[in-house]
Parts: sequence; structure tokens; C-alpha cells
Amino acid sequence: QVQVVESGGGLVQPGASLRLSCEILGSIYSATALSWYRQAPGKERELVAGMASGGMPKYADSVKGRFTISRDHAMKKVYLQMNNLIPEDTAVYYCNAKIRGVAFWGQGTQVTVSA
Repeated sequence: QVQVVESGGGLVQPGASLRLSCEILGSIYSATALSWYRQAPGKERELVAGMASGGMPKYADSVKGRFTISRDHAMKKVYLQMNNLIPEDTAVYYCNAKIRGVAFWGQGTQVTVSA
């Protein structure tokens, strides 16, 4: 019943910004942790940014200072503001929500950074 739906990806030039959104549907329980992962062709899926309901956000070194994760008060929506994008950011970005100890994944949204 729980669905995780990402949106906001697209094709942009280096230096541009994108804002990804993720909505958690079908759960009466709030997530205890929300995070963004990404997977580029030929690479392992990696954690980009994440935060627990009462914790500090954490970022991968490769995006620190450029990306910002945020969420709504109910832990039903999570966003990823991506600034100063570079080609190495090109990947499918996945939203992950942990609810009652179970991780739920979205279908992914494509981000392509190219001149």
C-alpha cells in the first residue's frame, strides 16, 4: 500500500539547479528516516543525503555544500535541492523512506547534467 513517488528530474546544463521531490503515499505512519540515493550507469547505488526525524542531515562528500535535503513536518515529503550541478551528478535518483523499520523505495527520477 505504501508508495514512494519521486519527481523533478530533468536535463540541465552544468551549473544549473534542480529540486527533486518525493511524496510518501498510503501510510498512516510517519517515516522515521528519509533519504536520497543515486545510481549512475556502471556504478553502485550510493547515499546522497539523508536525515532521521530528529537528526541532523548527512551528505555524501561529493555533494556537500551543493545539495540540501529537507522535509515536511509530518515526514511525508522530502526534497533535494541540487545547486551547481556537474556532469558527475548524472544518475537516477531514488527516494527512500523508512517506516516502522521497513525501507520503501521510489521508482527513481532521471537527472542528466550535460552541456
